[in-house]
Amino acid sequence: MTSRIPRVMEAVLLTEHGGLDRLEYRDDVPVPAADRNEVLIRVAAAGINNTDINTRIGWYSKTIQSATAESASEGTASASASDASWSGTPMSFPRIQGADCCGYIVNVGEGVDRKRIGERVIVRNMLRSYVDYRPFECWTFGSECDGAFAQYTKAPASETYKVECNWSDAELASIPCAYSTAEGMLHRAEVKAGERVLVTGASGGVGSAAVQLAKRRGAKVTAIAARSKIGEVEAVGAERVVPRGESLVEHLGTGGFDVVIDVVAGPQWPQLFEVLRRGGRYAVAGAIAGPIVQLDVRTLYLKDLSFFGCTFQDDVVFGNLIGYLERGEIRPNVARTYPLRDIAKAQEDFLSKRFAGKLVLIPPP
Repeated sequence: MTSRIPRVMEAVLLTEHGGLDRLEYRDDVPVPAADRNEVLIRVAAAGINNTDINTRIGWYSKTIQSATAESASEGTASASASDASWSGTPMSFPRIQGADCCGYIVNVGEGVDRKRIGERVIVRNMLRSYVDYRPFECWTFGSECDGAFAQYTKAPASETYKVECNWSDAELASIPCAYSTAEGMLHRAEVKAGERVLVTGASGGVGSAAVQLAKRRGAKVTAIAARSKIGEVEAVGAERVVPRGESLVEHLGTGGFDVVIDVVAGPQWPQLFEVLRRGGRYAVAGAIAGPIVQLDVRTLYLKDLSFFGCTFQDDVVFGNLIGYLERGEIRPNVARTYPLRDIAKAQEDFLSKRFAGKLVLIPPP
């Protein structure tokens, strides 16, 4: 199998922070070599996520105060490259992005059993081995190292998981980033059976994953989504859906929820704490509607609320996801697939929020 590996490949290079014009499709990119304890993967499918777009435009920089969509196509001149990656350190360019990877192992580096060649795998998107498993440190696949927007990629063998199920490659590529982010929030907030959970942004990748995963834990799930997507969000497990932009207090009253799972933030943020009960928990892993919000600190301490900022994931999170999918306890919703070279169109569609479910790129075979 290794003799069939070409010398060069097709890939999308991010040349610098900015708009869609900073994505360069090339057919002469060297195929990476698997180093010690790594595997080489032929990419079969690569999902699109907010983190890919946020990293491209430099949205993680503290100089940016707007919602993701406001500068996602054209980029923004105000982003500072010094803190524009999710980890707060400068990125190296060119970079092959792509946090979601489903593919097939075609070669292995020293220290890896060659019997792994041929496995269908997904890659853990929050990589721990490159930082020696230090607490609260990790690399994002496609940010601190090259990712899946290419025909081939490499990853640590210990963080590349064999998967045995009847899902399509595109469905498997929907799992790593969105589902691990959602499961990580539920894990940190210790969501339990019978609890009432409110999920924001519930028609998106992370939000819809959170709805499914909270229901899997036996929670009672209420979601927030665009009115046009209410039926699709109910189909993945929400007992009730509040139309996005409408008053949460008018729909839900006050103090009725144990946990809020948030990926949106933005103008509606203060209402999330009105609907939380005393002693409730708030977990956040995104701010697509805007990162700058207003907090009345009295609400935080007088209601004895707990806040969880969720980027780092405990090691158990991704392994648990593999078990869930192999047992058929979750099922992703792939809305549409695109050839890899159509990445700009795919990201524009992603930002339009016209689709409920994941958008996935398919590299050339």
